[in-house]
Amino acid sequence: MNERQTVGWTEDDEERSALWRSENGMKPPRSVRPADDRMTADAAYRLACEGTALLWRGDFHGARQLLSAMRRRVDRKQPKAGAGPREDFHLQRHAQARRARVLGMLLVPLDAGAGGGTHTVPLRRAPDVAEACAEAYGPPAAGERSLVPLRELLGVIGAHEWRRRGVPVPALDGERVRPAYGVFSPVRGEYVDLVARTRLPPGGTAFDIGTGTGVLSAVLARRGLTHVVATDQDPRALDCARENLRLLGAGEAVTVVEADLFPPGEEKATLIVCNPPWLPAKPTSPLEHAVYDPGSRMLRGFLAGLAERLAPEGEGWLILSDLAEHLQLRSREELLGWIEDAGLTVAGREDTRPHHPRSADPADPLHAARSAEVTSLWRLRAAAA
Repeated sequence: MNERQTVGWTEDDEERSALWRSENGMKPPRSVRPADDRMTADAAYRLACEGTALLWRGDFHGARQLLSAMRRRVDRKQPKAGAGPREDFHLQRHAQARRARVLGMLLVPLDAGAGGGTHTVPLRRAPDVAEACAEAYGPPAAGERSLVPLRELLGVIGAHEWRRRGVPVPALDGERVRPAYGVFSPVRGEYVDLVARTRLPPGGTAFDIGTGTGVLSAVLARRGLTHVVATDQDPRALDCARENLRLLGAGEAVTVVEADLFPPGEEKATLIVCNPPWLPAKPTSPLEHAVYDPGSRMLRGFLAGLAERLAPEGEGWLILSDLAEHLQLRSREELLGWIEDAGLTVAGREDTRPHHPRSADPADPLHAARSAEVTSLWRLRAAAA
Protein backbone atom coordinates (compact mmCIF):
# COMPACT_ATOMS: atom_id res chain seq x y z
CA MET A 1 0.00 0.00 0.00
CA ASN A 2 1.78 3.14 -1.23
CA GLU A 3 -0.66 5.84 -0.02
CA ARG A 4 -1.97 6.03 3.52
CA GLN A 5 -5.63 6.66 2.70
CA THR A 6 -8.39 6.77 5.31
CA VAL A 7 -12.02 5.71 5.40
CA GLY A 8 -14.71 7.50 7.39
CA TRP A 9 -18.12 6.34 8.60
CA THR A 10 -20.74 7.02 11.28
CA GLU A 11 -21.29 4.48 14.08
CA ASP A 12 -23.21 4.90 17.33
CA ASP A 13 -23.79 8.54 16.41
CA GLU A 14 -20.02 9.14 16.24
CA GLU A 15 -17.82 10.03 13.29
CA ARG A 16 -15.06 7.44 13.00
CA SER A 17 -12.15 6.81 10.67
CA ALA A 18 -9.46 4.21 10.02
CA LEU A 19 -6.63 3.59 7.59
CA TRP A 20 -7.50 1.82 4.37
CA ARG A 21 -5.56 -1.33 3.43
CA SER A 22 -5.69 -3.01 0.06
CA GLU A 23 -2.63 -4.54 -1.56
CA ASN A 24 -4.95 -5.51 -4.42
CA GLY A 25 -5.27 -1.83 -5.29
CA MET A 26 -8.97 -1.53 -4.47
CA LYS A 27 -9.98 2.09 -3.88
CA PRO A 28 -11.47 3.10 -0.51
CA PRO A 29 -15.26 2.90 -0.51
CA ARG A 30 -17.16 6.18 -0.55
CA SER A 31 -19.85 4.91 1.80
CA VAL A 32 -19.49 2.55 4.80
CA ARG A 33 -22.10 1.25 7.21
CA PRO A 34 -21.67 -1.16 10.13
CA ALA A 35 -23.20 -4.64 9.80
CA ASP A 36 -23.43 -7.78 11.91
CA ASP A 37 -24.95 -11.26 11.90
CA ARG A 38 -28.45 -9.84 11.39
CA MET A 39 -27.52 -8.72 7.86
CA THR A 40 -29.06 -10.94 5.17
CA ALA A 41 -27.15 -12.01 2.08
CA ASP A 42 -29.68 -10.36 -0.24
CA ALA A 43 -29.39 -7.04 1.57
CA ALA A 44 -25.60 -7.24 1.69
CA TYR A 45 -25.39 -8.01 -2.02
CA ARG A 46 -27.75 -5.16 -2.90
CA LEU A 47 -25.80 -2.64 -0.82
CA ALA A 48 -22.46 -3.82 -2.24
CA CYS A 49 -23.75 -3.48 -5.81
CA GLU A 50 -24.87 0.06 -4.97
CA GLY A 51 -21.37 0.93 -3.72
CA THR A 52 -21.94 0.76 0.05
CA ALA A 53 -19.31 -1.16 1.97
CA LEU A 54 -20.24 -3.17 5.06
CA LEU A 55 -17.99 -2.95 8.10
CA TRP A 56 -18.45 -6.24 9.91
CA ARG A 57 -19.01 -6.16 13.66
CA GLY A 58 -20.35 -9.69 14.16
CA ASP A 59 -18.84 -13.17 14.32
CA PHE A 60 -15.85 -13.73 12.01
CA HIS A 61 -17.21 -17.03 10.71
CA GLY A 62 -20.51 -15.30 10.06
CA ALA A 63 -18.66 -12.85 7.84
CA ARG A 64 -17.10 -15.71 5.90
CA GLN A 65 -20.51 -17.29 5.40
CA LEU A 66 -21.94 -13.98 4.22
CA LEU A 67 -19.06 -13.56 1.76
CA SER A 68 -19.75 -17.02 0.35
CA ALA A 69 -23.44 -16.18 -0.05
CA MET A 70 -22.57 -12.92 -1.83
CA ARG A 71 -20.17 -14.83 -4.09
CA ARG A 72 -22.95 -17.18 -5.17
CA ARG A 73 -25.11 -14.21 -6.11
CA VAL A 74 -22.31 -12.55 -8.09
CA ASP A 75 -21.54 -15.77 -9.96
CA ARG A 76 -25.10 -16.04 -11.24
CA LYS A 77 -24.28 -13.15 -13.59
CA GLN A 78 -21.11 -14.59 -15.11
CA PRO A 79 -20.87 -14.14 -18.93
CA LYS A 80 -21.33 -17.07 -21.27
CA ALA A 81 -18.79 -17.96 -23.93
CA GLY A 82 -19.58 -17.80 -27.62
CA ALA A 83 -18.86 -14.25 -28.75
CA GLY A 84 -15.37 -15.20 -29.95
CA PRO A 85 -12.04 -15.82 -28.15
CA ARG A 86 -10.98 -12.19 -27.78
CA GLU A 87 -14.46 -10.98 -26.84
CA ASP A 88 -14.93 -13.87 -24.39
CA PHE A 89 -11.65 -12.96 -22.70
CA HIS A 90 -12.57 -9.30 -22.25
CA LEU A 91 -16.07 -10.19 -21.05
CA GLN A 92 -14.59 -12.51 -18.46
CA ARG A 93 -12.09 -9.86 -17.36
CA HIS A 94 -14.95 -7.38 -16.95
CA ALA A 95 -16.92 -9.93 -14.93
CA GLN A 96 -13.88 -10.67 -12.74
CA ALA A 97 -13.40 -6.98 -12.05
CA ARG A 98 -17.06 -6.58 -11.08
CA ARG A 99 -16.87 -9.68 -8.90
CA ALA A 100 -13.80 -8.34 -7.08
CA ARG A 101 -15.43 -4.95 -6.63
CA VAL A 102 -18.67 -6.33 -5.17
CA LEU A 103 -17.05 -8.92 -2.91
CA GLY A 104 -14.49 -6.35 -1.77
CA MET A 105 -17.29 -4.38 -0.12
CA LEU A 106 -17.38 -6.64 2.94
CA LEU A 107 -14.80 -5.17 5.32
CA VAL A 108 -13.28 -6.28 8.62
CA PRO A 109 -11.34 -4.18 11.15
CA LEU A 110 -7.63 -4.75 11.61
CA ASP A 111 -6.08 -3.29 14.75
CA ALA A 112 -2.64 -3.18 16.29
CA GLY A 113 -2.21 -5.49 19.24
CA ALA A 114 -2.29 -4.25 22.79
CA GLY A 115 1.46 -3.64 22.77
CA GLY A 116 1.62 -2.51 19.15
CA GLY A 117 3.62 -4.20 16.42
CA THR A 118 1.14 -6.99 15.55
CA HIS A 119 -2.15 -7.11 13.65
CA THR A 120 -5.34 -8.49 15.21
CA VAL A 121 -8.93 -8.83 14.03
CA PRO A 122 -11.17 -7.66 16.92
CA LEU A 123 -14.10 -9.96 16.11
CA ARG A 124 -15.51 -13.05 17.81
CA ARG A 125 -13.81 -16.30 16.70
CA ALA A 126 -11.33 -14.43 14.53
CA PRO A 127 -8.12 -16.33 13.66
CA ASP A 128 -4.63 -15.23 14.64
CA VAL A 129 -3.54 -13.16 11.65
CA ALA A 130 -0.37 -11.62 13.11
CA GLU A 131 2.19 -13.54 11.04
CA ALA A 132 0.16 -13.51 7.83
CA CYS A 133 -0.49 -9.77 7.98
CA ALA A 134 3.11 -8.98 8.93
CA GLU A 135 4.25 -10.77 5.76
CA ALA A 136 1.79 -8.87 3.58
CA TYR A 137 1.60 -5.45 5.25
CA GLY A 138 4.57 -5.19 7.59
CA PRO A 139 4.19 -4.32 11.28
CA PRO A 140 1.54 -1.73 12.24
CA ALA A 141 2.23 1.40 14.23
CA ALA A 142 1.22 1.33 17.87
CA GLY A 143 -2.51 1.91 18.18
CA GLU A 144 -3.07 1.77 14.43
CA ARG A 145 -6.56 0.88 13.22
CA SER A 146 -7.37 -0.03 9.65
CA LEU A 147 -10.04 -1.64 7.48
CA VAL A 148 -9.38 -4.36 4.93
CA PRO A 149 -11.70 -6.27 2.57
CA LEU A 150 -12.41 -9.68 4.07
CA ARG A 151 -11.78 -11.26 0.68
CA GLU A 152 -8.26 -9.85 0.66
CA LEU A 153 -7.58 -10.82 4.26
CA LEU A 154 -8.54 -14.42 3.46
CA GLY A 155 -6.09 -14.26 0.55
CA VAL A 156 -3.37 -13.01 2.89
CA ILE A 157 -4.08 -15.90 5.28
CA GLY A 158 -4.06 -18.40 2.40
CA ALA A 159 -0.77 -17.01 1.05
CA HIS A 160 0.78 -17.40 4.50
CA GLU A 161 -0.22 -21.07 4.52
CA TRP A 162 1.29 -21.53 1.03
CA ARG A 163 4.51 -19.98 2.28
CA ARG A 164 4.53 -22.06 5.46
CA ARG A 165 3.93 -25.35 3.64
CA GLY A 166 5.77 -24.52 0.43
CA VAL A 167 5.18 -25.74 -3.12
CA PRO A 168 6.99 -28.99 -4.04
CA VAL A 169 9.04 -28.68 -7.24
CA PRO A 170 9.81 -31.98 -9.04
CA ALA A 171 12.74 -30.35 -10.88
CA LEU A 172 14.31 -29.72 -7.45
CA ASP A 173 13.81 -33.35 -6.36
CA GLY A 174 10.58 -32.45 -4.63
CA GLU A 175 12.09 -29.74 -2.43
CA ARG A 176 9.75 -26.88 -1.69
CA VAL A 177 9.69 -23.28 -2.85
CA ARG A 178 7.96 -20.88 -0.49
CA PRO A 179 6.13 -18.09 -2.36
CA ALA A 180 5.56 -14.82 -0.55
CA TYR A 181 2.28 -12.92 -0.67
CA GLY A 182 1.99 -11.21 -4.05
CA VAL A 183 4.77 -13.26 -5.70
CA PHE A 184 3.80 -15.66 -8.48
CA SER A 185 3.81 -19.25 -7.21
CA PRO A 186 5.38 -22.05 -9.30
CA VAL A 187 2.24 -24.15 -8.83
CA ARG A 188 2.06 -24.46 -12.64
CA GLY A 189 5.28 -26.41 -12.96
CA GLU A 190 5.48 -27.03 -16.69
CA TYR A 191 7.64 -23.96 -17.30
CA VAL A 192 10.04 -25.09 -14.56
CA ASP A 193 10.26 -28.56 -16.12
CA LEU A 194 11.19 -27.00 -19.48
CA VAL A 195 14.14 -25.19 -17.91
CA ALA A 196 15.18 -28.36 -16.10
CA ARG A 197 15.28 -30.56 -19.21
CA THR A 198 16.49 -28.30 -22.05
CA ARG A 199 20.15 -28.73 -23.05
CA LEU A 200 22.33 -25.99 -21.61
CA PRO A 201 24.64 -23.93 -23.83
CA PRO A 202 28.34 -24.17 -22.89
CA GLY A 203 29.45 -21.86 -20.10
CA GLY A 204 28.54 -21.26 -16.50
CA THR A 205 27.03 -17.75 -16.38
CA ALA A 206 23.29 -17.07 -16.52
CA PHE A 207 20.78 -14.29 -15.95
CA ASP A 208 17.27 -15.04 -14.63
CA ILE A 209 15.11 -12.07 -15.66
CA GLY A 210 12.06 -11.47 -13.43
CA THR A 211 13.03 -14.18 -10.96
CA GLY A 212 9.93 -14.07 -8.70
CA THR A 213 10.39 -16.85 -6.14
CA GLY A 214 13.85 -17.65 -7.51
CA VAL A 215 12.76 -21.12 -8.62
CA LEU A 216 14.39 -20.98 -12.08
CA SER A 217 17.65 -19.69 -10.62
CA ALA A 218 17.62 -22.60 -8.17
CA VAL A 219 17.07 -25.07 -11.03
CA LEU A 220 19.95 -23.55 -13.02
CA ALA A 221 22.23 -23.75 -9.98
CA ARG A 222 21.29 -27.40 -9.46
CA ARG A 223 22.20 -28.02 -13.11
CA GLY A 224 25.72 -26.82 -12.45
CA LEU A 225 25.75 -23.14 -13.37
CA THR A 226 28.15 -21.47 -10.97
CA HIS A 227 27.25 -17.81 -11.53
CA VAL A 228 23.58 -16.83 -11.86
CA VAL A 229 22.31 -13.26 -11.56
CA ALA A 230 18.59 -13.12 -10.71
CA THR A 231 16.74 -9.83 -11.25
CA ASP A 232 13.36 -8.43 -10.25
CA GLN A 233 11.93 -4.99 -9.56
CA ASP A 234 9.45 -6.02 -6.85
CA PRO A 235 10.91 -5.76 -3.32
CA ARG A 236 8.70 -8.64 -2.17
CA ALA A 237 10.02 -10.87 -4.95
CA LEU A 238 13.63 -9.95 -4.18
CA ASP A 239 13.23 -10.89 -0.51
CA CYS A 240 11.31 -14.05 -1.44
CA ALA A 241 13.97 -15.17 -3.94
CA ARG A 242 16.81 -14.61 -1.49
CA GLU A 243 15.03 -16.64 1.19
CA ASN A 244 14.22 -19.53 -1.16
CA LEU A 245 17.71 -19.66 -2.63
CA ARG A 246 19.19 -19.76 0.86
CA LEU A 247 16.85 -22.55 1.94
CA LEU A 248 17.58 -24.51 -1.24
CA GLY A 249 21.34 -24.20 -0.81
CA ALA A 250 21.79 -22.08 -3.94
CA GLY A 251 22.65 -18.81 -2.23
CA GLU A 252 26.34 -18.93 -3.15
CA ALA A 253 25.73 -19.59 -6.85
CA VAL A 254 22.97 -16.98 -7.30
CA THR A 255 23.15 -13.22 -6.78
CA VAL A 256 19.78 -11.44 -6.50
CA VAL A 257 19.73 -7.82 -7.68
CA GLU A 258 17.03 -5.21 -8.20
CA ALA A 259 16.53 -4.36 -11.87
CA ASP A 260 13.65 -3.81 -14.28
CA LEU A 261 14.97 -6.38 -16.76
CA PHE A 262 18.69 -7.02 -17.24
CA PRO A 263 21.29 -6.61 -14.49
CA PRO A 264 22.98 -3.21 -14.40
CA GLY A 265 26.34 -2.99 -16.12
CA GLU A 266 27.65 -4.57 -19.29
CA GLU A 267 28.22 -8.16 -18.14
CA LYS A 268 27.23 -10.78 -20.71
CA ALA A 269 25.88 -14.26 -20.03
CA THR A 270 25.93 -17.58 -21.86
CA LEU A 271 22.30 -18.16 -20.85
CA ILE A 272 19.57 -15.59 -20.23
CA VAL A 273 16.20 -16.92 -19.08
CA CYS A 274 12.92 -15.00 -18.95
CA ASN A 275 9.40 -16.16 -18.10
CA PRO A 276 7.38 -12.95 -18.68
CA PRO A 277 3.65 -12.57 -17.98
CA TRP A 278 1.88 -14.47 -20.73
CA LEU A 279 -1.14 -12.29 -21.50
CA PRO A 280 -0.91 -8.80 -23.06
CA ALA A 281 -3.64 -7.14 -21.02
CA LYS A 282 -3.89 -4.48 -18.34
CA PRO A 283 -3.71 -5.74 -14.74
CA THR A 284 -6.63 -4.68 -12.59
CA SER A 285 -4.57 -4.92 -9.39
CA PRO A 286 -0.86 -4.87 -8.46
CA LEU A 287 -1.00 -8.60 -7.73
CA GLU A 288 -1.92 -9.34 -11.36
CA HIS A 289 1.35 -8.06 -12.82
CA ALA A 290 2.74 -11.61 -12.83
CA VAL A 291 -0.01 -12.67 -15.25
CA TYR A 292 -0.76 -9.61 -17.40
CA ASP A 293 1.82 -7.63 -19.37
CA PRO A 294 0.23 -4.48 -20.90
CA GLY A 295 1.30 -4.11 -24.52
CA SER A 296 3.72 -7.04 -24.03
CA ARG A 297 6.11 -4.51 -22.46
CA MET A 298 8.27 -7.01 -20.56
CA LEU A 299 8.30 -9.51 -23.43
CA ARG A 300 9.33 -6.90 -25.99
CA GLY A 301 11.87 -5.32 -23.63
CA PHE A 302 13.52 -8.68 -23.03
CA LEU A 303 13.73 -9.42 -26.74
CA ALA A 304 15.00 -5.92 -27.61
CA GLY A 305 17.88 -6.07 -25.11
CA LEU A 306 18.78 -9.75 -25.39
CA ALA A 307 21.30 -9.81 -28.24
CA GLU A 308 23.68 -7.28 -26.70
CA ARG A 309 23.79 -9.11 -23.36
CA LEU A 310 24.45 -12.58 -24.79
CA ALA A 311 28.00 -13.92 -24.78
CA PRO A 312 29.26 -15.50 -28.04
CA GLU A 313 27.34 -18.73 -28.71
CA GLY A 314 25.02 -17.83 -25.84
CA GLU A 315 21.28 -18.50 -25.78
CA GLY A 316 18.25 -16.66 -24.51
CA TRP A 317 15.44 -18.87 -23.25
CA LEU A 318 12.03 -17.26 -23.61
CA ILE A 319 9.34 -19.24 -21.78
CA LEU A 320 5.93 -18.37 -23.10
CA SER A 321 2.46 -19.88 -23.36
CA ASP A 322 0.56 -19.50 -26.62
CA LEU A 323 -2.68 -18.84 -24.73
CA ALA A 324 -2.59 -15.22 -25.95
CA GLU A 325 -2.60 -16.52 -29.52
CA HIS A 326 -5.63 -18.72 -28.94
CA LEU A 327 -7.39 -15.73 -27.36
CA GLN A 328 -6.44 -13.58 -30.38
CA LEU A 329 -4.60 -11.12 -28.14
CA ARG A 330 -1.27 -11.62 -29.92
CA SER A 331 -0.39 -13.53 -33.09
CA ARG A 332 2.50 -15.90 -33.74
CA GLU A 333 3.52 -13.61 -36.61
CA GLU A 334 3.83 -10.66 -34.18
CA LEU A 335 6.05 -12.68 -31.86
CA LEU A 336 8.30 -13.90 -34.68
CA GLY A 337 8.49 -10.34 -36.03
CA TRP A 338 9.65 -9.00 -32.65
CA ILE A 339 12.29 -11.74 -32.48
CA GLU A 340 13.60 -10.88 -35.94
CA ASP A 341 13.52 -7.13 -35.31
CA ALA A 342 15.63 -7.66 -32.18
CA GLY A 343 18.41 -9.28 -34.23
CA LEU A 344 17.65 -12.77 -32.95
CA THR A 345 17.15 -16.15 -34.56
CA VAL A 346 15.27 -19.19 -33.26
CA ALA A 347 17.73 -22.02 -32.58
CA GLY A 348 15.06 -24.42 -31.38
CA ARG A 349 11.93 -24.79 -29.29
CA GLU A 350 10.81 -27.17 -26.53
CA ASP A 351 7.06 -27.58 -26.05
CA THR A 352 4.87 -28.99 -23.31
CA ARG A 353 1.18 -29.15 -22.49
CA PRO A 354 -0.13 -27.60 -19.28
CA HIS A 355 -1.59 -29.99 -16.74
CA HIS A 356 -3.39 -27.57 -14.42
CA PRO A 357 -7.10 -28.31 -13.69
CA ARG A 358 -8.49 -25.33 -15.62
CA SER A 359 -7.11 -26.68 -18.90
CA ALA A 360 -9.53 -29.62 -18.60
CA ASP A 361 -12.55 -27.77 -17.17
CA PRO A 362 -15.32 -27.50 -19.82
CA ALA A 363 -17.21 -25.06 -17.58
CA ASP A 364 -14.44 -22.48 -17.91
CA PRO A 365 -15.59 -19.71 -20.31
CA LEU A 366 -12.14 -19.86 -21.93
CA HIS A 367 -12.02 -23.66 -22.13
CA ALA A 368 -11.52 -23.81 -25.91
CA ALA A 369 -8.37 -21.67 -25.66
CA ARG A 370 -7.05 -23.31 -22.50
CA SER A 371 -7.50 -26.83 -23.86
CA ALA A 372 -5.37 -25.95 -26.90
CA GLU A 373 -2.65 -24.15 -24.91
CA VAL A 374 1.01 -25.07 -25.35
CA THR A 375 3.86 -23.72 -23.22
CA SER A 376 7.14 -23.31 -25.10
CA LEU A 377 10.76 -22.61 -24.33
CA TRP A 378 12.15 -20.66 -27.28
CA ARG A 379 15.93 -20.99 -27.71
CA LEU A 380 17.09 -17.67 -29.16
CA ARG A 381 20.51 -16.63 -30.41
CA ALA A 382 21.98 -13.39 -31.75
CA ALA A 383 21.74 -13.35 -35.53
CA ALA A 384 25.03 -13.47 -37.42
CA ALA A 385 26.25 -10.03 -38.40
